[in-house]
Amino acid sequence: MTGEHPALELRGLAKSFDGKVAVAGVDLDVPAGSFYGLLGPNGAGKTTTLSMAVGLLRPDAGGARVLGQDVWADPVTAKQMLGVLPDGVRLFDRLSGGELLAYHGLLRGMDPAVVDKRSAELLDVLALADAGRTMVVDYSAGMKKKIGLACALLHGPRLLVLDEPFEAVDPVSAALIRDILQRYVAGGGTVIFSSHVMEVVQRLCSHVAILAGGTIKRVGTLEQVRGDRSLEDVFVEVVGGRTATGEELAWLSR
Repeated sequence: MTGEHPALELRGLAKSFDGKVAVAGVDLDVPAGSFYGLLGPNGAGKTTTLSMAVGLLRPDAGGARVLGQDVWADPVTAKQMLGVLPDGVRLFDRLSGGELLAYHGLLRGMDPAVVDKRSAELLDVLALADAGRTMVVDYSAGMKKKIGLACALLHGPRLLVLDEPFEAVDPVSAALIRDILQRYVAGGGTVIFSSHVMEVVQRLCSHVAILAGGTIKRVGTLEQVRGDRSLEDVFVEVVGGRTATGEELAWLSR
């Protein structure tokens, strides 16, 4: 479902840590109904950008809007429409998956009956129902990503903001997460996620932005950014990197 506002609108977002610039004025529009990939190498500023976009980290300058609602001026309204999966999120992991979802639902003021129904569906679809009373602290990396995604989806948000959702996830869990996200977008939702894995971005995304050195270097539809080349080739060209001449590490050859 599209509307007059972008699902996510970033204007001039900037952040420095101890005098070092992490994000240097990011402008970005994420169209409603899009599957948006935010690409960048480690240290590019992806996590900082997304943290400021969803209200987890206050920017030094600039602002963010979710479907027209200012994230910092009216955080309650904006966050009602947001589902967030931060990278390395600290969960209340001394609870079972079902208890964690119930806790999230109560924090959001949801009807307990709705929480119970949605939790059961999410645990089943994400293949977590068999975990039973196992505490989240004992989940595998893939299971933790999936329960984090379940928490983000529980209240039926219109926008999902996911930081490295496929990092350290096994292939089976990754395929399941991809399927859930594709169904979510097909149903009218919007997803923006960060990654440095070209294959995943090319498979899923309708739009791409390449972030490097805290600034957006390329932005547009996947076809516009990629052209007639591979996304990996464009990424390496934009980000920059050394190409071995053949003379370095010659001692490795026998």
